[in-house]
Amino acid sequence: QVQLAESGGGLVQAGGSLRLSCAASTRAFSMYHMGWFRQAPGKEREFVGAITWGGGSTYYADSVKGRFTISRDNAKIAVYLQMNSLKPEDTAVYYCAADRVAGSRPPPTVPYEYDYWGQGTQVTVSS
Repeated sequence: QVQLAESGGGLVQAGGSLRLSCAASTRAFSMYHMGWFRQAPGKEREFVGAITWGGGSTYYADSVKGRFTISRDNAKIAVYLQMNSLKPEDTAVYYCAADRVAGSRPPPTVPYEYDYWGQGTQVTVSS
């Protein structure tokens, strides 16, 4: 069982920045791809981005590409989401998720393929 805990959410004005962190409980952290998702009220959970187990590759949704950056520190057992140029439409609860690495398969972009989830952290962007 892997426990994930997000932090760093809050209220920010449009154009501002936030950095989310996700701490994991497992020493086998490098055996997991990590993803970030978000869910706004009344909407489905959507893919934001993901990073491979070693941090060598990252993937982003078109809506955040060029504004958000995912990184990880396997020694600190954590993954990060740097969010710049925030827009009101970025308002959502943000979740990190862990996907057990299986061969050469890249990180999934759909929620149901992830094995573990955090509780989420609220990000609110005011206009």
